[in-house]
Amino acid sequence: MAIGRGRPDPTPDPGHGAGISIGGNNNAPLQNVVGQNISHVHQVASAHGTTDVDSVRALLVAFREDLDRNAAGLQHTEALRAMAGTVDGSLEPPAEGATTLRGIAQALPALVLGTAVEQSGEALAHAIGGLLS
Repeated sequence: MAIGRGRPDPTPDPGHGAGISIGGNNNAPLQNVVGQNISHVHQVASAHGTTDVDSVRALLVAFREDLDRNAAGLQHTEALRAMAGTVDGSLEPPAEGATTLRGIAQALPALVLGTAVEQSGEALAHAIGGLLS
C-alpha cells in the first residue's frame, strides 16, 4: 500500500452554477429546480430610456383591458382605473405631468402586487419610468 499525496479532487468550473438565467431582471425564488415544476416566474425587463408615448399608451390599453377582465377579484379597481386615467391625461406633453407620472410609477407596483393585474401594472410602471428618464 502506497502512502503519499493523492491527486486533489477536480473542482467544478466556477462559471457553471446551478442557477437559471433567462436574461433581463429575473424576479423569482428559484432553488434546486432540476425536475421541479416551476410556476409564478416573471421576467421583467427595464424599459428605462427606450420608451416613447405610444408604447406607454399601448401598455395603458392592455392594463385597462386587464382591469376590466379581473375587476371582480380586485380590491382597488376604481383607484387603478383613476390612475390609468391620470396617466392618459398626463402623457401630452409628459414633461408637464412628470411629477404626477413619477408618483404613479412609484405607487402602481405596490397596488398591483399579488393581483391578477400585477404583470400589466408593473409593465406600465416601468414604461412610465422609461418615458421620464
